[in-house]
Amino acid sequence: MNKSPALKNYLLDLFFPKFCLGCQKESDFLCDDCKSLLDISEFNYCLCDKNPIRLPFNQSASRQTGKCQKCSDKKLSGLWFALPYKEKFLTKKLIHQFKYRPYIKSLAKPLAEILIEHFIKTGKNTDKIWNDSVLVPIPLHRKKLRERGYNQSEELAKELSKIIKIPIISDVLIKTKLTPAQAGLKKEERQKNLTGVFSTNKNCPSPELGQFAKVFLVDDVYTTGSTMEECARVLRDAGAKSVWGIAIAREG
Repeated sequence: MNKSPALKNYLLDLFFPKFCLGCQKESDFLCDDCKSLLDISEFNYCLCDKNPIRLPFNQSASRQTGKCQKCSDKKLSGLWFALPYKEKFLTKKLIHQFKYRPYIKSLAKPLAEILIEHFIKTGKNTDKIWNDSVLVPIPLHRKKLRERGYNQSEELAKELSKIIKIPIISDVLIKTKLTPAQAGLKKEERQKNLTGVFSTNKNCPSPELGQFAKVFLVDDVYTTGSTMEECARVLRDAGAKSVWGIAIAREG
């Protein structure tokens, strides 16, 4: 006899209880008290690497801009991120456990909820914003996917899709080359590391990207922006009209 999802979850919690990654008390991987200590951003910023400019609050969907004059030539239309990466040890710990051993795949849900809070605080959680939009997770190379067992960006996108009710296309972008880790590389090295790494999947049965007003790339951390910028270039070449980035945290 198949167990109901509620019974299955009850038994898992009974024999394998969860402990908050912040305070270590038994509850969930992120308890409400520790979540309240996170500095969820109430603002949006441009794509500049140094001293990014705070953008106007609650722009209309027809007048959205995610860039200033200095970063206006970037392929990415703008970035929405919830947390500063360096300021809180808990932020780093949550993202690290989401990506590295021991992998905690179920962190996708609380991390998605943090992003939703950011969307609400910045006035982005509206039908005008999300209408005619699609989520596209940053892909992993197949070898890395086999090693981890899941793509953390895809899991995050799935949880966001459930909440904001827009589709997700996981197979439109592919990573064709296995690259060294980006961590620790300078901006120029990161860009060189990613040149020609991403492409569109020619066998993808998904609908044409041009039918969507906005494509939202989903990733865990935005550092120099090299990964999202390269993916945005590929998607625009494939017909995407506007490509925005969504990340849990931004470094720098």
